Amino acid sequence: MNTLQAIVLAVIEGITEFLPVSSTGHMIIASSFFGIAHDDFTKLFTIVIQLGAILSVVVLYFKRFFQTFDFYFKLLVAFIPAVVLGLLLSDKIDELLESPLTVAISLLIGGIILLKVDEWFNKSEETEVTYIQALKIGFFQCLAMVPGVSRSGASIVGGMSQKLARTSAAEFSFFLAVPTMLGATAKKCYDYYKAGFVLSHDQINLLIIGNVIAFIVALLAIKSFIDFLSKKGFKIFGYYRISAGIILLIIHYFIQPLTI
Repeated sequence: MNTLQAIVLAVIEGITEFLPVSSTGHMIIASSFFGIAHDDFTKLFTIVIQLGAILSVVVLYFKRFFQTFDFYFKLLVAFIPAVVLGLLLSDKIDELLESPLTVAISLLIGGIILLKVDEWFNKSEETEVTYIQALKIGFFQCLAMVPGVSRSGASIVGGMSQKLARTSAAEFSFFLAVPTMLGATAKKCYDYYKAGFVLSHDQINLLIIGNVIAFIVALLAIKSFIDFLSKKGFKIFGYYRISAGIILLIIHYFIQPLTI
């Protein structure tokens, strides 16, 4: 991976992390076009720089993030399913991180679902999350272990399925991303070193650059998404996902096979 590739991936991460379009899926597609998707450092990079984007939540929602212990316990409850399934399915998840075809199919199916979300949950009005709701949202978030599903999209839809208002579901999804990505980053770094890899000086610089850029871009993107979501809903993201999924499938079947 060179510096330009790192910058492109970081910009993609910052823009897409909070949109229900799958940041990981988009980075897999981009890294595949760069020809670096199979590289172990690339897999580490695409996970670690998500932490930079997620930390923008702490900055933008600083006062609201530091709340009562009850709030943190709810985040912990929602985080537990990802911990358990992440540990159990770690190797399989790594395999899927090399698969643009998986991303294409996930984008298409997820897009169809997003077209119906506002219709299914248009009467959602609650703003406070209960422990049971938090746990269920946590299980929805686990769907994003399949690249292309979208962590934010899955957890927001999960919140709305529990009668949370769109903006409340989105904000809880953002808060939940902090422990989730901290855990994912720590696990990925541990696995990287356990496998015998050592980060070079240049690779450390790329991780720093990637996190800083993802953080700045995400700062600009997150507020716009909340405003758009509260006014327009999910349909435009559904159409985008369907279009992107179809284009990728056409590329795979008629132009150049994507890695499976």
